[in-house]
Amino acid sequence: MAPTIPKVKLNNGQEIPQFGLGTWKSKPGEVEEAVKAAIDVGYRHIDGAMVYKNEKEVGDAIKTKLDEGVVKREDLFVVSKLWNTFHRPDLVEGACRKTLADLGLEYLDLYLMHWPTGFLEDQTSGDPLFPKDDQNRNAHSDVDYVDAYLAMEELVRKGLVKSIGLSNFNKAQIERVLAKATIVPATNQVECHPYLNQEKLINFCKDKNITVTAYSPLGSADRPWAKPGEPVLLEDPKLVELGKKYNKSAAQVVLRWAIQRGTIAIPKSVKKQRLIENMDIFDFTLSDEDMAYINSFNRPDGRACHAQWDSHHKFHPFHDEY
Repeated sequence: MAPTIPKVKLNNGQEIPQFGLGTWKSKPGEVEEAVKAAIDVGYRHIDGAMVYKNEKEVGDAIKTKLDEGVVKREDLFVVSKLWNTFHRPDLVEGACRKTLADLGLEYLDLYLMHWPTGFLEDQTSGDPLFPKDDQNRNAHSDVDYVDAYLAMEELVRKGLVKSIGLSNFNKAQIERVLAKATIVPATNQVECHPYLNQEKLINFCKDKNITVTAYSPLGSADRPWAKPGEPVLLEDPKLVELGKKYNKSAAQVVLRWAIQRGTIAIPKSVKKQRLIENMDIFDFTLSDEDMAYINSFNRPDGRACHAQWDSHHKFHPFHDEY
């Protein structure tokens, strides 16, 4: 029997399941079956994005489960993200409608600004989602992310999305949004795991009544740019030993840690058994001592998704302390 996944109340009264399925790096041909399997075993929170280039398959999986009567639309919490090439205010609604069309949905439960870094709009050659400049670097837009966020507020007013938020934003950038926003961001989705525990950012967001969603909560060992010899979180002997103490895997210990800190965790998997194992974290509790112990694993080089290839952007979020 599937465990009951707790929900977190957002600052607008909406509720988000605290545990969900991430679809970043889920390949075409795999993601549809993964989403169907996830819904079958009890997942109700599906996290996606236009740039993952798999939203049509995600939508096909959702439609299948809706048609089968496994779930109703209101049972699901579906998240997507505004990509960097659509920050210009007149492009925001069209990008959202494209995602809705691909997913086959009338509304999103949550729509995030994927990055504060805008890219050049209306690129006609190459990959339109990753426009290049004459040095073959990402070509940047001059649009301010605050203006993009204000355009996202209109999506709520039009009923296209129920909640809006941010992703990969640092403290100073959130403060700039809050200074102009009429809708407080519901969440900030950031990389978060024991090697990058984001404690300062989480505390800041909590003070502002903004939830934090942890992406790559298992350390993203399969990231395409990983280098040989870089530490692999789930192979950390300290975590493996903790797993033995609780009769759980290192992954289950890490995910339980994420839940107990109050963050929302969205691990990615395409294997049904792993989907079940990842969710099997609600029958044990880590001690206060072990929570503090895992917090101590934080490393200065712990970030897996560093976005160094875009560090020349004026709004690159990882130059500040947090």
